[in-house]
Amino acid sequence: MNAIQLTETGPPEVLRISAVPDPEPRPGEVVVELRAAALNRRDVFVRKGVAKSPLPVIPGSDGAGVVRSLGPGASGVAEGDEVVILPSLAWGGGEDAPEPGFRILGGPDDGTYAELIRIPAENVFPRPRRLSWQEAAALPLAGLTAWRALISRARLRPGETVLVLGIGGGVATFALHIARAAGARVIVTSSSQAKLDAARDLGAEAGVDYTGEGWVDAVREGTGGRGVDVVVDSVGTTWPDSVACLRPGGRLVVFGGTGGPKAELPVRSVTMGQVSILGTTMGSPRDFRGLLTAVECQAWTPVIDSVRPLAEAAEAHAREEAGDHFGKLVLST
Repeated sequence: MNAIQLTETGPPEVLRISAVPDPEPRPGEVVVELRAAALNRRDVFVRKGVAKSPLPVIPGSDGAGVVRSLGPGASGVAEGDEVVILPSLAWGGGEDAPEPGFRILGGPDDGTYAELIRIPAENVFPRPRRLSWQEAAALPLAGLTAWRALISRARLRPGETVLVLGIGGGVATFALHIARAAGARVIVTSSSQAKLDAARDLGAEAGVDYTGEGWVDAVREGTGGRGVDVVVDSVGTTWPDSVACLRPGGRLVVFGGTGGPKAELPVRSVTMGQVSILGTTMGSPRDFRGLLTAVECQAWTPVIDSVRPLAEAAEAHAREEAGDHFGKLVLST
C-alpha cells in the first residue's frame, strides 16, 4: 500500500509517500481501506519530534473508510461496513480519565496517512451517513476533543455563554458548532478578521481580536459585564486571561498547550472567583458515541479548509503549522 511513513523528524518535507507492506488483521482487529484522513496539530508535533514516537511510524489520528478484512474474534463489524475511526486507543473502562496505557492513534501506533490501517475492532464506528467521506474523516480527534470538553467535562447548559479561544483550528470550529447546537451563545477570539467573520457566519455571536488592548474587557462587555460561563482554552499560557473572562463560578476547560508547556495563574483569581479548572484530552468510546449520535440528528457539518491527495501531506502540514487554515485539512487516500 501507499503511505506516508515518517522515518525521521524535521520540516514538512520529511513527509514522503512510499510503498509499505499491507497490514494484516490480528485477533480482535480489522483492516480498514481508508477513503480520507485528516490533520491535527498533534501530527505536526509527531513530525517535529515534540510528541515522542518510535520511528518509523505512519502519522494520522483521523480517518474514515470501508472495512476490508477481519481478524479472528473481531466482532460488532462486518466486511464492507463504512466506518469512522475512534483515535483513543486503550482508554479503559472509566469515564473520569483514561487508564494507564492510553494512546492516541498515529504514534506510536501506525495511523491514517495510508491507504490501509489495522485497528482494534472496538475502535470502528458506523460512519454518519449524512457526512461525506472527507467530513467523516475530519470528525474524530478534534470533534471528540471538543465534545468531551464542552459536554462531558464543562457540562454545558442551554442559555450559557461560551468563549472559544483561537477560532480557526479544528477543535475550535467543532466547539463552536457543538456549543451552538447545545443552545449556548458563543464568543470567539482570533488575530484574523477574516476568521472572526467566518466564525460569525457559522453562528458566533461576537468575535474579539486578542491582539488588541483590552480584549478581555471586550469579552466581558459582550456579556453585559457578567463574564462568560465557560472558556475553551487550548493555548495554556492564556489561563490568566481566560479566568478573567469568566463569571464567578465559571468553568475553564483546557486541553492543550500550544502557547507553551507552562502557565502561571494568580491563585486569588481562582479562589475568590470560585472558578473550576477542568483538564481534558481526547475522549472515551461513550463520548464518541454521543458525538456521533449528535451529528446524525443535528444540522451542522465539520468545517473543511481544503482537501489534498495523500502525496501532498507535506503541503498540508505546512499550512497547518502556519495557522493559515480555517477548519480541518483533509487528505484524500
